[in-house]
Amino acid sequence: MGLIRFVLEAGQKLFGGSDADAAPAPADPQVQSKRATALEDAVRQLGLPVDGLKIKVAGDTAHVRATVPTQEVREKLVLAIGNTAGIAQVDDDGIEVTTPEPEAAFYTVQKGDTLSKIAQQHCGSAGKYLAIFEANTPMLKDPDRIYPGQVLRIPKG
Repeated sequence: MGLIRFVLEAGQKLFGGSDADAAPAPADPQVQSKRATALEDAVRQLGLPVDGLKIKVAGDTAHVRATVPTQEVREKLVLAIGNTAGIAQVDDDGIEVTTPEPEAAFYTVQKGDTLSKIAQQHCGSAGKYLAIFEANTPMLKDPDRIYPGQVLRIPKG
């Protein structure tokens, strides 16, 4: 997949609550190391089956190394990291997938979007919103709680 882009200011605030905390990390290695550790901890809390997770933060880019069983887990890992305020790009070239499969599409939520509206546009039926919700769990906890700038997986079919 390579370098995946996200909205810098959108997402979970792992690095603190102020707008300044969502800014790119200064070149200070201690700050970048703390951000990497916070991201690794957040991923572990999701319970995704990831082995050997190592994240390095350089500015607003997270470089990820890990081994995952499927492309779906790879994409969820990327979304869990990228949908964090202060991260604008995720470099996933260091993620090894044990069982390769086709990539899903990604969609950036716009103001006024709902999962039903997104499902209608991308899956042909508003009723398929649950498929999008399930494709984004455990990051999504409620199908009614999405936000502008958030990037979602859109499953095939």
